[in-house]
Amino acid sequence: MAKAIMVQGTMSSAGKSFLAAGLCRIFMQDGYKTAPFKSQNMALNSYITKEGLEMGRAQAVQAEAAGILPAADMNPILLKPCSDTGSQVIVRGIPRGVMAAREYFLRKKELIPVILESYRRLDAAYDVIVIEGAGSPAEINLKQDDIVNMGLARLLGAPVILAGDIDRGGVFAQLYGTTALLSEEERAMVKGLVINKFRGDPAILAPGVAMLEELTGIPVMGVVPYMDVDLEDEDSLSGRLSGGGERDAAAAVDIAVIRFPRISNFTDFHVFSTIQGVCVRYVERAADLKSPDLILLPGTKNTVEDLLWMRENGLEAAVLKEASRETPIWGICGGYQMMGGRLEDEDGAESGGAGRTLGGMGLFPCFTHFRPEKTRTRVRGRFGDVRGIFSGLSGMAVEGYEIHMGQTVYTESETENARPLVRIAEYEAGGPAGGRREDPRGADTPEGICRENLYGTYLHGIFDAPGVAGELVNALLKRKGYNASLSAGCALDYRAYRGMQYDRLAMSLRKHLDMDAVYRIMGLARRGAAQPGKGQSI
Repeated sequence: MAKAIMVQGTMSSAGKSFLAAGLCRIFMQDGYKTAPFKSQNMALNSYITKEGLEMGRAQAVQAEAAGILPAADMNPILLKPCSDTGSQVIVRGIPRGVMAAREYFLRKKELIPVILESYRRLDAAYDVIVIEGAGSPAEINLKQDDIVNMGLARLLGAPVILAGDIDRGGVFAQLYGTTALLSEEERAMVKGLVINKFRGDPAILAPGVAMLEELTGIPVMGVVPYMDVDLEDEDSLSGRLSGGGERDAAAAVDIAVIRFPRISNFTDFHVFSTIQGVCVRYVERAADLKSPDLILLPGTKNTVEDLLWMRENGLEAAVLKEASRETPIWGICGGYQMMGGRLEDEDGAESGGAGRTLGGMGLFPCFTHFRPEKTRTRVRGRFGDVRGIFSGLSGMAVEGYEIHMGQTVYTESETENARPLVRIAEYEAGGPAGGRREDPRGADTPEGICRENLYGTYLHGIFDAPGVAGELVNALLKRKGYNASLSAGCALDYRAYRGMQYDRLAMSLRKHLDMDAVYRIMGLARRGAAQPGKGQSI
C-alpha cells in the first residue's frame, strides 16, 4: 500500500495545487514512486492522456512534477462548467453529459466507488500518493456528502495538511475558523497547518503562530514564502488573467488574449510569458484591446455564448477591425470555431441547453457543427505550407491534443489563400469520436486553417514544441522593424524550463516546510534526496 498525504486549503486558490506539485517533486527526488490524486476537480483547463482520456490539467502538472505520465485515475471526476448552473461531468476521462449543479449534488455519492477504484489502482502501483482537496473543508452546507475533502480523507485514512493564504489577509482567522468548523474526528485528521504565500520576515509571525498552535492544538509545519516559481495555473482564478488588459509599455512584443467568460486551457499561452520582452495580457473590454502585435482567441467551454459575449461588448468588432489592418489573429479550439462562417448547435450538444445556429466572424471558409461525441486525441505532425507573417513555421514539428465537441467543415477547397495550418502524421490515441482506436484519416491529415495573417487550429499545446514560440515572437519583432532577436530567451526547451521550475519549488519547500514532520505523519522513512531527474513530460 502507498503512503498518502493530503493537502487541503482554507479556500480556493490557497495554494493547494502548488504545494501538492512541490511535494510530488520532493518525493520523486527522494526516490519514491509518486502519483497525484484529486477525486473531484472543477476546472476548464484540462489535458488528454495517452489513452485519449480527459483529466484536470493541475493533476497532469503534478504528475509531470513527479516524473510520471498523467493518467485519468489521478482525477476520476472532472467538472467543466458550461453555464452558471451546470457542468459537463467527466468520469474517469469520459464525458457523461451536462448536469445541473443540484442534480450532480444529489448524485455525487454514487461516484464514491469510482473514486475508490481509481485510488486503489494508484495505491497498488505507487509508493506515495499526494492528494489534493478542493475549495475548503469547512463548507458546512456541503460536508454531509463530501467526496473531496474530509470525507475523502476519512475514506482513505489520509493525514491532512491545511494551508491558509496569508497574501489575501486574515490567515490566522482562516486557519482557526476552518478547524473550529470541523468535527472532532475531522480535526484529529489535520496533522499540520501551513501559512502560505508569505512576504516578509517570518519572525514577525512568531507570536501569532504560537497562539494559533495553542488555540487549535495543531502544529504549524511551515511558513512558506510567496515563491518566484513559474508554474501553470489551474483555472480562471489565476492572477495571470487579472490586470484589466493593461499594456506593458516596456515590452517589445504585445500579445492580447481575449478573456472569455468560460475561457479554457489558457495554459496554451504560458510559454510566451517565459520569454523576456514579451507581454501577455488578458482583455475583457474592447477599449483595452488597443493595437496588439498578436491577438489570441483561446478555447472556451461554450463557444456560442462566448461569441455572443464578444458581439455584445464590442470585442468582436474590435478584433475584426484589427484583422482588416492585417494584425495576426490566432484561434485555438473554440476561438478557431468562432473565426468560421457559422456555428451550428441545434441540439444544444455543447452547453446542454436550447440549440441554436449563430453566424461566426467570417474570417475562415468553414463552419462548425456541434455533436454529442467529444473528440479527445493526442497528435503529432508538422506545420504545413504556412503563409503570412508566420511563414517561418512551415515544416516545423508540432504536437498537441484536441478536446472539443464540434467538428469543423471547410466550405471551400484548398486555395492559395486558405490552406491547412498543420499536417498530422500520427494520432497517438482517440480520434474524431474519442476512445482508443485506429484513426481512418491517414498519416497526412490536414488540420486547421491559415489564411493571410489569420490562423486557426484545434491543437492545444501547439506553441510548446521547441522553437515554435520563438519563431512567432521573432516574426513579430521583424514586422516591427527590430533587428534584435528574442530567440535566446526561448531557446531552452519549454519542457526543460518546467522541470527547472519544479526543482526550484521543491528546493524552496524543503527550506520552509518541515519535511521531517511530513514524513513522520505519513509513517514513511525519509531518504536522502536524489539528483533531480527529467522524468516524463506533458
